[in-house]
Amino acid sequence: MEVIYQYAWLIPVFPLLGAMLVGLGLISLNQVTNRLRQLNAVVIISMMGAAMGLSLALLWSQIQGHAPYIRTFEWAAAGNFHLSMGYTIDHLTALMLVIVTTVALLVMVYTDGYMAHDPGYVRFYAYLSLFGSSMLGLVVSPNLVQIYIFWELVGMCSYLLVGFWYDRKSAADAAQKAFVTNRVGDFGLLLGILGLFWATGSFDFNIMGDRLAQLVESGTISNFLAVLFAILVFLGPVAKSAQFPLHVWLPDAMEGPTPISALIHAATMVAAGVFLIARMYPVFEDVPAAMNVIAFTGAFTAFLGATIAITQNDIKKGLAYSTISQLGYMVMAMGIGSYSAGLFHLMTHAYFKAMLFLGSGSVIHGMEGVVGHDPALAQDMRLMGGLRKYMPVTATTFLIGCLAISGIPPFAGFWSKDEILGKAFEANPFLWFIGWLTAGITAFYMFRMYFSTFEGKFRGNDEKIKEKLKKAAATIVLELESEEPVPNFGPGAMKKGELAATSQQHDSHDSHGHHSDSPHESPWTMTLPLALLAVPSILIGLVGTPYANYFEEFIFPPSETLSEVIEKASEFNPTEFYIMAGASVGISLIAITLASLMYLRRKIDPGAIAAQIKPLYELSLNKWYFDDIYHRFFVLGLRRLARQVMEVDFRVVDGAVNLTGFFTLVSGEGLKYLENGRAQFYALIVFGAVLGLVIVFGVT
Repeated sequence: MEVIYQYAWLIPVFPLLGAMLVGLGLISLNQVTNRLRQLNAVVIISMMGAAMGLSLALLWSQIQGHAPYIRTFEWAAAGNFHLSMGYTIDHLTALMLVIVTTVALLVMVYTDGYMAHDPGYVRFYAYLSLFGSSMLGLVVSPNLVQIYIFWELVGMCSYLLVGFWYDRKSAADAAQKAFVTNRVGDFGLLLGILGLFWATGSFDFNIMGDRLAQLVESGTISNFLAVLFAILVFLGPVAKSAQFPLHVWLPDAMEGPTPISALIHAATMVAAGVFLIARMYPVFEDVPAAMNVIAFTGAFTAFLGATIAITQNDIKKGLAYSTISQLGYMVMAMGIGSYSAGLFHLMTHAYFKAMLFLGSGSVIHGMEGVVGHDPALAQDMRLMGGLRKYMPVTATTFLIGCLAISGIPPFAGFWSKDEILGKAFEANPFLWFIGWLTAGITAFYMFRMYFSTFEGKFRGNDEKIKEKLKKAAATIVLELESEEPVPNFGPGAMKKGELAATSQQHDSHDSHGHHSDSPHESPWTMTLPLALLAVPSILIGLVGTPYANYFEEFIFPPSETLSEVIEKASEFNPTEFYIMAGASVGISLIAITLASLMYLRRKIDPGAIAAQIKPLYELSLNKWYFDDIYHRFFVLGLRRLARQVMEVDFRVVDGAVNLTGFFTLVSGEGLKYLENGRAQFYALIVFGAVLGLVIVFGVT
């Protein structure tokens, strides 16, 4: 087994090698490489498959009790400063490697069907492989500097993939928005890294945590500085994992192709933030104020994402806000000290959310044959309905995902979410209440999504609805064109974003679209990953039941020992579990029943309810107005500031330079008449100067 650890560095290298081979082919032999589409896909998928096989072997070795393994080499040195790079394999790393590689592999297989007719098919595979390699490199990093390097690579890859269809303005705007928003959090992370190194003299996670605690206890470092450094580091996960107030980029990232939406939301970019909190847990757990900030940020984000998802009509946007909400659960769990529960939910969520996103892509793929390649029509649930009849595999797997995320036993999401809620009740009943209420809202909007999409009568041929949506889209487009262009945060990227892209075609199927009266099931390359993801969505939660919590015995905080974890597990109270589980399942069942009455049986009119609570409905529909607030205060405010700076530059800086030049010109022009080389003229000047001095001093 030791040999496997010596070659563990190959895990991120395999997909990187695939991306390099395909990328070099696109640069040097573009036409030939694009013609060999399937061959390139096989190379990329094979490389990720090799990484997955090695990751599974490492996970099995760690489960069997192999000690953590670290291998480093000196990368930079200056005096007493030494910086090492390398890789580390421990329980957390092994788990994350398997999550990332398995989800990435299935997404790559799915991509072959979804992007089959896209001219950028090969380029998309190269980006996917580079994205996977960056995330794997982040996971195996042994120190904070190396994590930061791969952290930025992950951000770069997300920019490339979200803006993959860069000729669509909405996609280009979304990519810029994601990039800029993440830079805000990353700047805070960089400051936090530098501050922690200044205080502790190390980039190692455990050493930083121990030294910071000692410095605060001895009074060498004030508690305020410790809290400040911890919160600055937390800003990185706030941006990457789309937590309030930097959550606004994630829904707009849906402008990218659906496979990358699944990968971002399940196993790569947003998972990186929660992973970093877990890695930095030795620092956070000794700073109670920072832990409180993390917990309440996660709780509010969970509630915020759920309340916005209720009113979304774009199927991908609804799932995006669902991801924000579920990430809030994970962050809240970390903040209340429930390390294992947060990572448990990260694992279960990765599989059922990947399945839900790939299912939405399958729905879009089927709808495009009926409504064309317009995203506003193909992704709008108001034009769907009755798809279970036409897409049975997609419908079944989507239903499994809805049950899992709603916390219905025995599906995976029940065990992980219930563990978080149980720990939250012990830590702070108010946080539990927010999580409990969010669980009910989650069940409601997910089954609203399922019933609107797969049950009832198919509405894709209803010309009245089509015309209504097209008119609304045209109105939005005209409004956008009439406003000043806003490249990053403006209305084109954010305001009413579900319709902003309607004037563009869905490039993934251009010139290959065919129209019919009914949707169709997706090809096997798309349905097979859905079926495979359904298995862990149902079963993987069983590794973390309170009766036999194998997950918690494998993943636990660095500050605890296995014996302490087992001792805590022995204190399990079945009565408390049934009460807590009953409360969470009960509110989910009530919410599902309400959703069925509104969107399946049509016994309750959603429009009438919306009219009665119009302010709340408008608040949700407009995403709590965060996009508008950010546009007004940051975009327009920075523009005004830029104009003022430009005015100062023009009038003061340029004015000073121009005035200096003018005086130089005038003085030079005047002096050239004096410097004529005639001695008599110079003598006259001297005589005049002396005469002037005599007169002046004589008078005084």
